[in-house]
Amino acid sequence: MSVIEQNSEILYLYDCKLCNPNGDPDDENRPRMDYDRERCLVSDVRLKRYLRDYLEEMGHTIYVTKSAGVVQAMGRIQEVLSKEKVSGQDLPELLEKLLDVRLFGATMPIKGERRGGGEAVNLTGPVQFTWGYSLNQAQFVDSSTISSQFAARDTAGQGTFGKDYRLYYALVAFHGVVSARRAQVMYERSEKRPGGATSETDLALMDEAMIRAIPLLATRSKIGQYPRLYARFVFRDANTFVGDLRDKLQLSKTTGLRSVNDYTVELDGLADHLAQIKEQLNHIVIWQDPALQTVSKGAAVTLADCLAKHFGKERIHIWKGA
Repeated sequence: MSVIEQNSEILYLYDCKLCNPNGDPDDENRPRMDYDRERCLVSDVRLKRYLRDYLEEMGHTIYVTKSAGVVQAMGRIQEVLSKEKVSGQDLPELLEKLLDVRLFGATMPIKGERRGGGEAVNLTGPVQFTWGYSLNQAQFVDSSTISSQFAARDTAGQGTFGKDYRLYYALVAFHGVVSARRAQVMYERSEKRPGGATSETDLALMDEAMIRAIPLLATRSKIGQYPRLYARFVFRDANTFVGDLRDKLQLSKTTGLRSVNDYTVELDGLADHLAQIKEQLNHIVIWQDPALQTVSKGAAVTLADCLAKHFGKERIHIWKGA
């Protein structure tokens, strides 16, 4: 496996119906919101958690597992390496083993030779995401009070009331980047081991996780979320970036939405923006849920067919699964 040499940028849409896409622990676990614009917010940490959990369930070795935190970090490293004493010399082997570190980076409490041997290793991964936000105005479900009742040994039963904050509907959009230069830095840190930095195989696994993770890892508060569109724009070099593409999408309706059937997504702004870097665009990995209605010039068309007209069918790589 060779280290990636081309930048990519990511556009990712998924929707949330009658659920809590990302609770805020500082606000009674209400969905994170931009209250001025009535937009739902989802952190990049929440998205990466979905991806890590999916990759771990698929059998890949992950550093930041569900149970691993700051206190358990060294224990996780020792577990991965099957050894008790760990030093900076073990970093290349760790990078070969840990898929999520090769993708997203990490801070690992590995003692090195600098600063008296107490320095943590900080790695910035090639794959980074912004916070996501909804393209529509999202509203809270009118009632958030729930009740539960459970049997007690000496009584007929006891009940309690709580709060369960949910949104009616939100179409959440993320922007992401894949930096070939950051991958090269990680490759150097791995002492140029073949599997020590982000490869095309790693990115293919990430593509799979982006499309499959969220509905497969649903919990009580998260069920009702489904991916609707994934596009990774792969450039010809390690210098090109096109920028955040979310603002180039227009919804036919942004208020009062309750399902994916209530609106269409207009693609012309996106296609026109990409035309500015047509010569630097190598290919596009695309997956689209048939339920998502997209249009160009007023006519129904998939993103793949729309971009094929602008850039040629040979540049469109439809994701069909592993």
